Formats: sequence, C-alpha cells, structure tokens
Amino acid sequence: MADSTHITITVSPADASRRLDQFLATKLDGVSRARIQDLISAGKVMVNGAAAKPSLKLRGDEQISMLGPAERPPLRAIAEQIPLDIVYEDEDLAIVNKPAGMMVHAGAGATEDARHRGTLVNALLHHFASLSGVGGDLRPGIVHRLDKETSGLIVVAKNDDAHRKLAAQFAARKVRKTYIALVQGWVKQDRGTISQSISRDRVRRTRMTTRLSGGREAVSHYEIVQRLGTPYGKFTLLKVKIDTGRTHQIRVHMASLGHPVVGDALYGASRELRARPPKTGFGTLSLGRNFLHAAELELNQPRTGKRIALQSQLPPELAQFLGNLQRQDLRQS
Repeated sequence: MADSTHITITVSPADASRRLDQFLATKLDGVSRARIQDLISAGKVMVNGAAAKPSLKLRGDEQISMLGPAERPPLRAIAEQIPLDIVYEDEDLAIVNKPAGMMVHAGAGATEDARHRGTLVNALLHHFASLSGVGGDLRPGIVHRLDKETSGLIVVAKNDDAHRKLAAQFAARKVRKTYIALVQGWVKQDRGTISQSISRDRVRRTRMTTRLSGGREAVSHYEIVQRLGTPYGKFTLLKVKIDTGRTHQIRVHMASLGHPVVGDALYGASRELRARPPKTGFGTLSLGRNFLHAAELELNQPRTGKRIALQSQLPPELAQFLGNLQRQDLRQS
C-alpha cells in the first residue's frame, strides 16, 4: 500500500475466485463493504488499470488500485442562510421554535456530498458567531433533539460550559418539556403515566418499540385537553410531559396504547382522514406531518440559575387542522 489516498494491492493466488468487493472488505480495516461498492461504482477502483464491477471474480494475479481515500471524510455541518424563529437568547444559550420538516442535524451515515442541507444546525452555524463543540462537528450546540416532523421549542448551547450544565439538567430531569399531541381514538383515562422502556425495532430499524426487554427507560405523563367525536372519527387532544427524551418517545408510547399520533404513518396512523361513512360535503382531511408540537420548555439558565419558561403556540397547519375537527365535533352539536 502507498498512502491513504492512493492504495495499491496485489491479489494473491489464494484469493482467486473471490468477488472484488468481498476481497477489498477483508483488506481494508474499518471500511464497510457498502462503502467499497460505492467506490467501485464511482470508478475509484481500478483492476489492472481498468474499471471493474463489485461482482468481478478475481483470478489471483491482479493489481488493484484505489484512487482517493477509502474512508469517507468526516461529515461536518455547514452554514446555510435559513430563517430562524428565535424566541429567547442570551450569552449562553438560545431557544428556537423549530418548524416541522426540518432535521435538527445531519445523520452520521450521510455522505459528504449530501450533507443533509436545510438542517437546524446549518441554520444555527450561519446565525450565531459560536456554538458549543461538545456535540462534535456534526451537532454543534445541540443539547437535545426533536424529530424531523415535530415542531416547537429546542434549546441550543452557545459554549461548552453551558452545554455541559444544560445536559446535566436534562439528565437530572430538571428540564420540563410539554408537548401538544392529537391522537387517534378516545384515550380512556383523563390522565395517566406511561412508563415503558423503548428499544429499536429489530425488523423495521426506523421504528422504536416498547415490546422488547432491555430497552432504555422512558416515562411520559399525559393529560386530556379535549375529546373529539367527528365524522372523521374519534380523536383526543393531549398535553404530554416527558421525564426522559428517548427517540420517538411520545409517538411510540401513544402507539403502545393503541392511540397513534395523528399523521404518524410510521406508527400506524392515517395520513388522510375520510368521513365514516362517506358523507356529502365532507372532503378528505390530510396532514403532511405528525400532530406533535413541543409547546412548553422550562429550564435553569446555566450561568445564573434563573428559571426560564417559554411557550410556543401551535403552528398554523396544526391550528387549522385542529380547528376543522373542532368545528365538526358531534359532541358539541
């Protein structure tokens, strides 16, 4: 081998009949087979000076040249000029009202070219002079997260000391987070607590589940705001406070009760609502996101200890959707 950007490998007779991608996967430590296949497809791997396919069967006497680094360069967030709704700011932190559809940060598996443009982190890097580096190059300033299709309040650390103190507050459950959720069906109890551990689904890796043992502790408290009985079905408007911040926590907890968040197709909810039975004058109601909004956030200012309490109203698309259902609430007729 020469250097990290130009690698040459001689195939031995013992490796004859092996696939090219399988062979390279055994020779390049820490480089996945998928990454190797990407490099071959991009023409970055030459066999005896010619491009090849991942499935090429080796004879045992070839010279393989790899042009460019085998490993992807580390993904870094990039600054983008994206509008931000900043509801609070001081020298240590900012609290932003994130819209639905915006990822908080790029995923670790993203390619250098993709970079997941349009993330909250990209917007933060453009807006603020400095952010905490505790989260690394991919997540500067990010102390906690919201799902892509969840809107509402999220706190951002401007320096490392603030980040560590805010993270300690989250760990000690001193941060109060309250969400507004609309779920399908009528939740029976007026209030309750869901204390079920959450794990990643072993089959559908994009989902989380409460059905496996050994998951991470998760606690959600809910209180009913309103039950709705409409031509489109039954719904319950909830306030949900969470003690923990697990991936998809509210979504998977409510789905575990048989009441998925409206619009959350990943956990069994419908994207479109139709009157049942079909009625003249009742069109289809659709929501292109989950009906979940981080409405309240309370925490201590990390430097002074002063309590900061903020609220965020439902965004227009959720307010309009809810209003349509409330106007057709048969229980109020």
